[in-house]
Amino acid sequence: MGKEIFLKKGSLITSKTDLSGKIVYANDDFLNYAGYSVKDILYKPHNIVRHEDMPKTVFKFLWDYIKKGEEIFAFVKNKSKNGDFYWVFANVTPSFDMQDKMIGYYSVRRQPNPKAMPPILSLYDELLRAEKQGIAEGVRTLEDFCKKAKKSYNELIFSLQETK
Repeated sequence: MGKEIFLKKGSLITSKTDLSGKIVYANDDFLNYAGYSVKDILYKPHNIVRHEDMPKTVFKFLWDYIKKGEEIFAFVKNKSKNGDFYWVFANVTPSFDMQDKMIGYYSVRRQPNPKAMPPILSLYDELLRAEKQGIAEGVRTLEDFCKKAKKSYNELIFSLQETK
């Protein structure tokens, strides 16, 4: 199952992808935590580091946001090449060329706030249960969770990261 790796304070895992989600750039922190060489991951789908415990609903929200040209925040459990895992607080934004045409996506991940993890783990367990009835049920569950918190998805996720 692998052991948990904790990001060092100040680590910034950075990557860029093309519009289809294939990696076109990864910094040293990405390579270090994921356990891959540039040669291993260049032009491979970014989901090479996706952990199977992650709810698909979170990635549906992510893709829905960035395809509309909007940034998104998320807590993500990633998997290293050797099977270990690590949690990140991710910010994903679209990248544009000089003519304002979307050309890819840029992601910066950092250490998640440890106080955010209990509510995130609980929410993700709930999403995984809902997804057994289909992704639409996962989306409904996440939308209901945001409504109860009286925050948009991004506001909710960002507020958890900022929790004191």
